[in-house]
Amino acid sequence: MAVNIEKIFTETLRLAIKNGASDVHFSSGMPPVIRIVGQLRQVDIEPLESRELTRLFTGMLTDKQKEYFKKHNEIDLAIELNGLSRFRVNFYQHMNGISGAFRIVNSRIRTMQELRLPVVMKSIIERRKGLILVTGPTGSGKSTTLASMIHEINISRPDHVITIEDPVEYVHKPHKSLIHQREVGVHADDFAAALRSALREDPDVILVGEMRDTETISNALRAAETGHLVLSTLHTNSAPDTVDRIINVFPAEQQQQVRQLLASTLVAVISQRLIPKATNDDRVAVMEILVNTSAVKNLIREGKTHQLDSAIQTGVEHGMQTFDRSLMDLKLNNIVSPNVELKNHV
Repeated sequence: MAVNIEKIFTETLRLAIKNGASDVHFSSGMPPVIRIVGQLRQVDIEPLESRELTRLFTGMLTDKQKEYFKKHNEIDLAIELNGLSRFRVNFYQHMNGISGAFRIVNSRIRTMQELRLPVVMKSIIERRKGLILVTGPTGSGKSTTLASMIHEINISRPDHVITIEDPVEYVHKPHKSLIHQREVGVHADDFAAALRSALREDPDVILVGEMRDTETISNALRAAETGHLVLSTLHTNSAPDTVDRIINVFPAEQQQQVRQLLASTLVAVISQRLIPKATNDDRVAVMEILVNTSAVKNLIREGKTHQLDSAIQTGVEHGMQTFDRSLMDLKLNNIVSPNVELKNHV
């Protein structure tokens, strides 16, 4: 009996959305797999055939995207399926055929209050210039946090916001702000080129989806220095790691200059991880927050990043918090289980 791959695909995505899943995996030779509250669960159907999956997935690509996929054996994109949701997608080839990882992107952007982001986050994004970094491993909710921050700007002030993403995930409808969203590979060649171009487009706020290379980091620092508010991400696990990563991507002879520039432009570093709520129906972010006070500026300038942990611990009056403090607050407010341990979660 022939398998209706389109029906299986649609019904699996619908099931995932209904159950609050974050990701869905379709792999050759396996049944679909859904990730719910961080845990993978296999759908009880027959394994999927590579030939049928290939036909389904390549049918979602433009001719240009098909050429890219044929050359590189992988591709990132964002698609919107009518009646379901928007998805951030990666198609890739592996030993057994083709696979597709679908990240579910809610059409409604959750507010900072709904995400239970710390109060200091609101004052952080009220800044008119500087660099704000949201960091953490893949799947730690960085995009969701950034989307809520851009949404807060959008509903509160008449700024020109340019986002540079790969791919565009959350779609922002203009409220008080003028918003232009650009996708790498579609509207721009790469992050660095799009960021250079953005500086000629009269922006107030620039979102750089990821600072992947030295040129992008350098351009982001310059944009922050010249009077723009720049928000971006790095795959680092803590605020001190983030500062070190930015400085160490530059040649040794430039690092002192970069320290000076970072010390003068940095607004804050928000590092986060996701843990299950006590109700087990969702996850919440545990956050470490470094605010760039005068003392922090001096530590960055002098290369004493090993002392930033102590600065965070003693900077409570400035809105700073450690992961442990954040987790304790969530436990005291019965948001997460009293037995949960951060080390067991992304």
